[in-house]
Amino acid sequence: MTTTVKLNKNGTKNNPVLAFWQKHKNDLIPPLVGVIGFLLLWEMTSHLPGMRLPGPSSLFTDERTRILLLYPFYDRGGLDKGLFWQTMASLGRVAQGYSLAAIVGISVGILVGTQPFLDKALDPIFQFLRMVAPLAWVPIALVALQQNHPAAIFVIFITSVWPILINTTEGVKQIPQDYINVQKVLQLSKTKFFFKILLPSALPYIFTGLRIGIGLAWLAIIAAEIVMSGIVGIGFFIWDAYQQNYISEIILAVIYIGAIGLILDRAIAYLQKLIAPGQ
Repeated sequence: MTTTVKLNKNGTKNNPVLAFWQKHKNDLIPPLVGVIGFLLLWEMTSHLPGMRLPGPSSLFTDERTRILLLYPFYDRGGLDKGLFWQTMASLGRVAQGYSLAAIVGISVGILVGTQPFLDKALDPIFQFLRMVAPLAWVPIALVALQQNHPAAIFVIFITSVWPILINTTEGVKQIPQDYINVQKVLQLSKTKFFFKILLPSALPYIFTGLRIGIGLAWLAIIAAEIVMSGIVGIGFFIWDAYQQNYISEIILAVIYIGAIGLILDRAIAYLQKLIAPGQ
């Protein structure tokens, strides 16, 4: 039995990792240099006299943090869970609140965008409510709903719905007049106009709102969980670690938060490429 080895034009074996590096090194080297430089600067700063913030090396030297880093799936019951389960609890709330925000934001945005009177009547209210900080909604949600879980979902919804709604409204309003004229000339039904003209034209604006909204939703749940005590979630994990002065655990949780936020943003961008690849 013989095996075939692919050779490159220099007559050497193809190495997938090396090939990937050769192709993308110009894009990879700058961020790698930036990240390594930032970590080195942070580590050196942490050793200055009077500096209480530990450096990135504490993630491995601190025993509690090292356990959290190496064993993210542990579950001892109650609130004593690994960071994987803390993060999944937060993501579950984000999924519920953000899905509701996307449905309401897109639906109401299309309605308001097609009705000039509604747009003029409701725009001041939308602009006013979107300026309210997520933490300001927490006590209102707790008073109205009386329970932490539905209150957290409401905070996510009310924080993330506005960029989706406003961007959708703007996208509908920006449909070229020529497209409106085509509808009149061809006498297209409302259903055909919606799926053939309105929705494709507004999609770039809708996805811009969705990407902004998912970021705000993730920020909102962290803030809400810090304030709401006694619920599993990465926000409460950070607050609990702060109360016990476990600073290295806070740093590790912040890394989780940033990584998950980046993944969520890229997921919405990937969804946009699937649904509207040409836009």
